[in-house]
Amino acid sequence: MNTTPILSRSGLFALFLAFSVIWFGSLDYRKLIQPDEGRYAEIAREMAVSGDFVTPRLNGIKYFEKPPLQYWATAVTFNIFGENEWTARIWPGLTGFLSVLLAFITASRLFGQRVAVLAAATLGSGLFTVLIGHINTLDMGLSFFLQLALTGMLFANHADTPNRNRRKWMMLVWAALALAMLSKGLISLVVCGATLVVYSLLARDFSPWKRLELARGIPLFLAISAPWFVLVSLANPEFPHFFFIHEHFERFLTKDHGRYQPAWYFFAILLVGTLPWTLMTIQGWLTAWTHERTGAFQPQRFLFVWALVILGFFSASSSKLPSYILPMAPALSILTGIFLANAGRKTLLNHLLLIIPVATAATWFAPKITVHADAIMPLDMMEQYALWATVAAGVWLAGTLTAFILVWRKREGHGLITLAIAGFLALTLVIQGHETLGRSTSAHDLALELKPLLTPGVPFYSVSMYEQTLPYYLQRTVTLVNYRDELSFGLDQEPQLGIPAVADFVLRWRAGGDAFAVMKPDTYKELTASGLPMTVVAKGLRRIVVRKPA
Repeated sequence: MNTTPILSRSGLFALFLAFSVIWFGSLDYRKLIQPDEGRYAEIAREMAVSGDFVTPRLNGIKYFEKPPLQYWATAVTFNIFGENEWTARIWPGLTGFLSVLLAFITASRLFGQRVAVLAAATLGSGLFTVLIGHINTLDMGLSFFLQLALTGMLFANHADTPNRNRRKWMMLVWAALALAMLSKGLISLVVCGATLVVYSLLARDFSPWKRLELARGIPLFLAISAPWFVLVSLANPEFPHFFFIHEHFERFLTKDHGRYQPAWYFFAILLVGTLPWTLMTIQGWLTAWTHERTGAFQPQRFLFVWALVILGFFSASSSKLPSYILPMAPALSILTGIFLANAGRKTLLNHLLLIIPVATAATWFAPKITVHADAIMPLDMMEQYALWATVAAGVWLAGTLTAFILVWRKREGHGLITLAIAGFLALTLVIQGHETLGRSTSAHDLALELKPLLTPGVPFYSVSMYEQTLPYYLQRTVTLVNYRDELSFGLDQEPQLGIPAVADFVLRWRAGGDAFAVMKPDTYKELTASGLPMTVVAKGLRRIVVRKPA
């Protein structure tokens, strides 16, 4: 294996510092968008306001789809630093950043500094990590804690680990699994358990089973993860069945959640999610199994199986979202780092030659996204975003060409770092440029218009729709009218928190005092045609806000 350092310590520190500044400095450039960012920010906001850290609520309604670790972290951040886009995104931002750092530490200990730099570079500039690390969802937190458990398994079983330290690493595994459980549920145990079984059978290595520390590990796991599940179940007897049966087994086995995709879906997502390293990552992954033929424990094969299990498990599920396979990324980045560290000059040139036409095509097509302009995404907004996308594609192309030249001149390491820098900057531009579409995807501007008009206690109805970012930016809940969707279970428990039909809303509107309502343009037309008195006080591309005339 090539162990020649790619960068000096000062160069590595400078690169790390620049990466850190851009990574964290770009978290608050964009307004929160719907649905996920608004949803998870609002749950945390309501926790911070109410002080109830046991029962998660969305728009004041019980919401048990996910465990509370990220809600807790965000709510605490809100209480300390205030409510804004940076604090709303700090948990995925922090865990994404730590994921890159952990990949470096893991690869450095197991395979040397050259592999570590390349592993961190591919992970920190890959679409999966950069995108999901800058969006307020629960997937990055889950991925990080699964990665932490993976690192603990690798270190606990590595041949060079002293026996006195193996138990400590396994305790880290159990603690990380507990935090992963509190991030997104039972998937943490499924991924790690299935990986261990498949690896042992394929590699014929059962030595990790002897080091599981079950007698100490299981109590530690329960001590961290169980208290909240007990407390929320005592406060809400309906929780266990909904969370464990509906949100796990029924979600996996049925199509009730409306997220069905064909079996090959995640293969396509993987090809896109590992850009700009796609072909290098695939080759590094597929060849990893043959790299190790001896040794009691084979870390490359374990990483190979980890990624394979995640891809296979979620491909078999009847509920699929692109971010589900994010936990593959750290393992694949280390395998990619190993591949790149050992790849010859000709191999690297061939891979870069394949990237150049893709980057060229991106530069060509980026200005043409304006053809997708419509009433929701007007031409002026699309033109602005097209400019960002074009610059991003140009950065990617220029970086790829520069990387090719550097590799051609036998400066392979610098060429790969250049490709990573270009990929990271290009993705950052694409993500930040999305702010130009903010009027359509966020209720921030609408809320700014409305907040001076609102007084405490005045009813605010949401008719036949729910705009996820509106309660967060209004800093108050709304009363749902003729809308259930993901809040259906909570409304079943507390039906008084919603209004089941538009006709009931009309009666309240006519009978009460001052009131506001948000609705889609079509709903507004229907109610206006029926003679309901309404005055438009704010208007967005997707929604209209009305007030009851004095």
